[in-house]
Amino acid sequence: MTSDAGEEPTEYRQYRFALPEGATDILLVRHGESAPAREDAPAPTVDGHSDPALDPVGEEQAQLLAERLADDDVSAIYVTPLRRTQQTAGPLAEKLGLTPIVVRDLREVYLGEWEGYTFRKNVAEQNEIAIQIFTEQRWDVIPGAESTEQLAERVTRGIKEIAAAHPNQRVVVVAHGGVIGTLLSIATSSRPFAFIGADNASISQLIVSGDNWAIRRYNDVGHLEAMQHPTDA
Repeated sequence: MTSDAGEEPTEYRQYRFALPEGATDILLVRHGESAPAREDAPAPTVDGHSDPALDPVGEEQAQLLAERLADDDVSAIYVTPLRRTQQTAGPLAEKLGLTPIVVRDLREVYLGEWEGYTFRKNVAEQNEIAIQIFTEQRWDVIPGAESTEQLAERVTRGIKEIAAAHPNQRVVVVAHGGVIGTLLSIATSSRPFAFIGADNASISQLIVSGDNWAIRRYNDVGHLEAMQHPTDA
């Protein structure tokens, strides 16, 4: 539209994203690569969940993550009760001078009789039930495992608790592949396993504004390009 003579025409620029008032900008980080599962050396457990430490590759990923986010305006760091998330968050927490806060509801999906060594072994060997998990997109085809609905309920509760504590702020949440996949599937009303493949130490960005959730980024691994031997494990 042309304005009156002598005035500059009105311009309408393309929209650029801005955090909605009261919303929380959540950087969802999958923990770094954990130690390989071994039948002769099972990992310890926490409340029944397998609790391996980071592999040296995961430790390097954690350092690169810290360098990537060191200049971000991060108000808080959240982790789960499992040490692979805490070890991943450690270098960033040190750089930012923050103490990570544990949120139990964001622990990894409980795999019942397949916790630990058994899950990785059966998936690698394409066990019949392992195939069924991904075909049906349900964890509870594993005996004793948590259902997709149970997982979704508790991770929603956990992320809402974090969002309520940080309106108009950015936080980092170091969690697990199953948890991140579930949160992003909820945000998009997609298939339960649509986002199940986040890489170790990747960054996904979730904007939470009440019941309105939006994804701004998924599986960002630009900070890991410096690694000589990156891994998708």
